Amino acid sequence: MYGDCEAISSMGGNLVVSSETLFTSTFQNPNFSYLPLEPLPPMIPKEENGSLLRGKEEMKSGSESELQETTEQPLKKKRYHRHTAHQIQELEAVFKECPHPDDKQRMKLSQELGLKPRQVKFWFQNRRTQMKAQQDRSENVILRAENDSLKSEFYRLQAELSKLVCPNCGGPPVPGGVSFDELRIENARLGEELERVCAIASRYIGRPIQTMGALMPPSLELDMNINPRQFLEPMPPPILSETPSYPDNNNLILMEEEKTIAMELAMSATDELVKMCRTNEPLWVRNNETGKEVLNLDEHSRMFHWPLNLKQRSSEFRTEASRDSSVVIMNSITLVDAFVDANKWMELFPSLVARAKCVQVISQGVSGTNGCLQLMYAELHVLSPLVPTREAYFLRYCQQQNVEDETYWAIVDFPLDGFHNSLQTSFPLYKRRPSGCLIQDMPNGYSRVTWVEHSEIEEKPIHQIFSHFVHSGMAFGANCWLAVLERQCERIASLMATNIPDIGVIPSPEARKNLMRLSQRMIRTFCVNISSCSGQVWTAVPDSSDDTVRITTRKVSEAGQPNGLILCAVSTTWLPYPHHHVFDLLRDERRRAQLEVLSNGNALHEVAHIANGSHPGNCISLLRINVASNSSQHVDLMLQESCTDKSGSLVVYSTVDVDSVQLAMSGEDPSCIPLLPLGFFITPMELMNDGGCKDEANEHNITTGSLLTVGLQVLASTIPSAKINLSSIAAINNHLCTTVQQISSALSSNCIGSCNEGDNGKEK
Repeated sequence: MYGDCEAISSMGGNLVVSSETLFTSTFQNPNFSYLPLEPLPPMIPKEENGSLLRGKEEMKSGSESELQETTEQPLKKKRYHRHTAHQIQELEAVFKECPHPDDKQRMKLSQELGLKPRQVKFWFQNRRTQMKAQQDRSENVILRAENDSLKSEFYRLQAELSKLVCPNCGGPPVPGGVSFDELRIENARLGEELERVCAIASRYIGRPIQTMGALMPPSLELDMNINPRQFLEPMPPPILSETPSYPDNNNLILMEEEKTIAMELAMSATDELVKMCRTNEPLWVRNNETGKEVLNLDEHSRMFHWPLNLKQRSSEFRTEASRDSSVVIMNSITLVDAFVDANKWMELFPSLVARAKCVQVISQGVSGTNGCLQLMYAELHVLSPLVPTREAYFLRYCQQQNVEDETYWAIVDFPLDGFHNSLQTSFPLYKRRPSGCLIQDMPNGYSRVTWVEHSEIEEKPIHQIFSHFVHSGMAFGANCWLAVLERQCERIASLMATNIPDIGVIPSPEARKNLMRLSQRMIRTFCVNISSCSGQVWTAVPDSSDDTVRITTRKVSEAGQPNGLILCAVSTTWLPYPHHHVFDLLRDERRRAQLEVLSNGNALHEVAHIANGSHPGNCISLLRINVASNSSQHVDLMLQESCTDKSGSLVVYSTVDVDSVQLAMSGEDPSCIPLLPLGFFITPMELMNDGGCKDEANEHNITTGSLLTVGLQVLASTIPSAKINLSSIAAINNHLCTTVQQISSALSSNCIGSCNEGDNGKEK
C-alpha cells in the first residue's frame, strides 16, 4: 500500500532545514505521475523484510536437502524464483479476502498462476508473518506513547503534590485529609444530581432550566446591504464551524426507570441487527437490475415484533434500508473505541457526520465498551447545501457476542420514540431504526465489517440534481459508510506507521504526522463549511441558470481559520463523464495548472508527497507555487489532499506560508495554522441521457456520469463586522461559472482525444 513510494532524500529526525534549502529547490521527477501502488502491501523495514526472506530461503533449502538425501544426487546451487507482478497482484487479492487458504484453494491458485502449491503455501506464510510483524509494531508504538504520557502525568502530579501548602498556616497539607480524587468524584456526583433535578423541574414548569455553564453569546446579525428584491432569503448569522452549537434539549435526560427500559430495548435492537446482518432471503432480496439488496418490509415486520416496529408506517415517511460488507485494515478494539467516542466518530467520517455528541452515558459497560449504552445526537450531511441535513437523537449500544463459535462486536443504534415524544425535531424528520454494524476480527489486524442502515425519512422534495443520489441510497446507504470507513482505516494505518518512505522534504516521522493532522483538519473544515449543517442559511444566486449556486457568509474570530468575514459559494453541476476521470483531472497539479481560473497561470511543483491509501489518488501533497523565482521571500505553498473510494472523491487544497509549514515540520502543534480550504466533491452517478465519449472497449464508461460540487471560500474582509456588497457576490459567482466551464472543456477535449486515438488504432 505504501511501499511503492521511494524516498528521494533521507533526513534524520533532528535535521534542521531552512526555508531556502527546503522550498526554493524544486523536487525534480522527470517521470512524475502518481506511482502505481499495490493494494495493502506490507509496511516492513528492509532489515525485517530481509529476515523474512532468509526464513523463506531456509524453508526452501530444508525441503530441497531432504530431497537430495533421498535421491542421493549431488548438491546443486539453489535457483531463486521471483514472482511476476501479475502473480503478486492475484495473490494479494486472494490474501485480502482469505489469509488462510486451504489445500484446494492453494492448488487452484497454483494452477491459475503457474506456481507450485508449495510456493503458494510459502508465500501466504510469509505474508501472514509480515502482517503480524506490522501489527505488533503498530501496537508497540501506541503502547509506548501511552506509557510515556502516563509517566509524564505521574511526574507532573507528583510535582504539584509537593507544592501543596495549607492556606491557613502556609505549611504542608495535613496527612489524612480529603484527597482530590474524592473531591472530584463528589463534584461529579453533585453535578449529575443537579442535572437530574433540573430535568424533573423543567417537565413540571414547561420550560428548560439553565444549569451550570456559561451562556452562549448572542449572535450578531449581518447586514448584506444588497437589493432585497434579488435575494429574498435572509443571509445567515455568523457560524463558527470549529465550535458548532447543538440543539437545546436540556430536558433530554433518561431517568432510572427509563434506563431499565432502554437496556431491554438495546438487547432487542442488538438481536434484530444480528439477524439483519446474517439473514439473506426472504428478508433481503437482491435486485437483478441494480445488483443491490432490498429489504422486504413485510418480512421484516413479521420477523421482529418489538414495540418500535409495531407502530403503523406513515405514507409521509420513506424507508431507506441497505446492507453491505467489507474488510478493513483495523482491529475490532480500535474500531469499537472510535464508535463509542463521538469526537473520534466524527473524525472517522468527515464527509458523512457533520456533528456528533454524547448527551448521556446510560451504562458504562465493562472496560468502557462492552455493554456501553449512550444517548447520542448526530447530524448527517451531504457535501452540498442543496441537500438538507439529517438530525437525530438515538441510543447507541455496544456489546461483544459469541454466535456459532464466532466472536464479534455488535454496535447498534436505535430510536428514542418511546421516551420523549415532545423531543425537538429537525426538518425534515429523520428516524434512525435499528442500524449499525457487526465487527469480526480477522488475522493480521484486519476486521470484517457488516453494515446495515435502516431509517425512515420524511418525504420532502429534494433539489432535482441530487434527487436520484439521495433516493437511491448512495448518499447515506451502508455501501457509502463502508467505503469511507475502508479508506479512513488505510489513512489511520498510514498515520500510525513509522517506516513508510515518503517523497520530498519531510525531515522526521513527527513532521509527517503533523502534516497529516493539518491536512485532516483542512478536510473536515471544508466538509462542514460547504454543507447545510450547523444551521447555516444559504442564499440562491438569481443569475444561476439551473438554480444550483448557493452563497453564505460567516464571521470567524478563532484560531484555525483566517479572522474576519468569509464568503463561501458552492455550485453543483452534472457532467457526462465518469467520476474517476474528473478526479484524475483535478488531483494532478500538472493538469490542473492548465485551468487558468484555478492556477492564475502559475506552475505547481510537488515538494512533498505522503501516500495514505492503496489507491494512488489517496495522498497528501505539498505543492510549491511560483517556482520561477529563486528567492525564498516569494515562495508560496499549497497543501492538498485527494482521496477517493467507490462512494465518491474529494480534492481539497489551501495555501499556507512557509513559516507555518516549518512550524508543523518542527513538531509544534499545527492547530493554530489558519486554513481556508477550497476544493471539489465528485460523486458517481448514472447517466441521465445519451452523450459523452463512446468507446466500445470501455462500455461501462458510457453509462456513467458524475456530479461535481465546487466549493470556494474567500476572506472578504479582515473586519468581522464588515458589510458585503453585490459586486463581491457577482465576482465569486462568475469565478464559479468559469471554473465549471473550464473543467468541462478540459474533460471534453480529453474525451475527444482518447476517442480519436482509439479510432486511429482501429484503422491501423
